[in-house]
Amino acid sequence: MSELKVKVTIRCRQCGERFILKGRQYNGKIDTGFRRCICNNEHDFDMESKQA
Repeated sequence: MSELKVKVTIRCRQCGERFILKGRQYNGKIDTGFRRCICNNEHDFDMESKQA
């Protein structure tokens, strides 16, 4: 199982809030533990990742 550490920038499309998190990439999926924006948005995000 290949695991890669990545830096993830998440931007909410509803309120514009930006979050910068560390995460792990498993088989093309990124897990940061992020679930919801402060405006209660759970689905509408722009995500960008870079290898840490």
